[in-house]
Amino acid sequence: MIIGTPKEIKDNEYRVGITPGGVRQLVKAGHRVLVETSAGEGSGFSDREYETSGAKIVSTNAEAWSAHMVVKVKEPQPSEYEFLRPDLVLFAYLHLAADERLTREMMVRGLTGIAYETVELPNGNLPLLTPMSEVAGRMAIQIGAFYLEKMNGGRGKLLSGVPGVRPADVAIIGAGVVGTNAAQVALGMGAHVMIIDINLDRLRYLNDIMGGRLITLSSNPLNIAETVRRADLLVGAVLVKGGKAPKLVTREMISTMNPGSVVVDVSVDQGGCVETTQPTTHSNPTYLVDGVIHYCVSNIPGAVPRTSTYALSNATLPYVVKLANMGAEAAIRCDPSLAKGVNIRKGKITYPAVAEALGLGKD
Repeated sequence: MIIGTPKEIKDNEYRVGITPGGVRQLVKAGHRVLVETSAGEGSGFSDREYETSGAKIVSTNAEAWSAHMVVKVKEPQPSEYEFLRPDLVLFAYLHLAADERLTREMMVRGLTGIAYETVELPNGNLPLLTPMSEVAGRMAIQIGAFYLEKMNGGRGKLLSGVPGVRPADVAIIGAGVVGTNAAQVALGMGAHVMIIDINLDRLRYLNDIMGGRLITLSSNPLNIAETVRRADLLVGAVLVKGGKAPKLVTREMISTMNPGSVVVDVSVDQGGCVETTQPTTHSNPTYLVDGVIHYCVSNIPGAVPRTSTYALSNATLPYVVKLANMGAEAAIRCDPSLAKGVNIRKGKITYPAVAEALGLGKD
């Protein structure tokens, strides 16, 4: 099989779909790998490293997209839609529930779209989403701490406080992978941390593993409203597998926060769990609503591409190899986890949560 890895063109996206080590493994298995020139530079991988590993360096994104299967990080951007075609397998983060335009383009063009974020193990874990959720959850706290500084527009609060001065209040909506990692870092920095989730068993688990230092609250509108009101830093970490995130934090709730407080909505990829969330970019990451700083960048892990690319490739490469060795049709048939990753196939939406979110119907 011919596998292509184009250079990412989303704003300040420096990750790359395959590492030189991944290329070496694919070439050893008898496959050809096309890597667009400078695709790995942002993650610290030179064209020479890819060539040494057996890749062919191609000069244009069109050449990389000409492969049988394209492996990349983020969803196709509008300028890449022309490369989508019926005989293409695209393996990437797609987040279609929040992007009707891309979904319709993929349906019309008839390709097979396999989304990292919906590949699901029998135990319900999402192995290809987890590593980036870990990165994003941890980064949410350091980003929030940065914007809480007065010169960055914030309240001028130190997350940890100091002896005699209370720490900042961090509220996390959602106790999944993002929320857990955010809580660990916030606690490690000395903040006062509250986390809200609908799953009481999950809250009990977090209470146990974090030694009772975490304030856990059952999700309901009253608890959310009171927690948001008190928060210096609010982290949105709600996930509905493959679907749109529910708007659990209303505009009215945001208006009760102190000016200079910060919202980091990590769930923005799936539409966001805060009513005032609008996608932003690394080039222009924040905006104000009622004096509250909103950071809603839809590719947060792209800011630490060296770490993120290695973490992502560790998880995706076994599936890439399987797809290449067996062919997409056979691999999807024999691997139920990979089959759940298929969001669009032959012009039809095949993932129920995407169809429901967009009202486009499921095959």
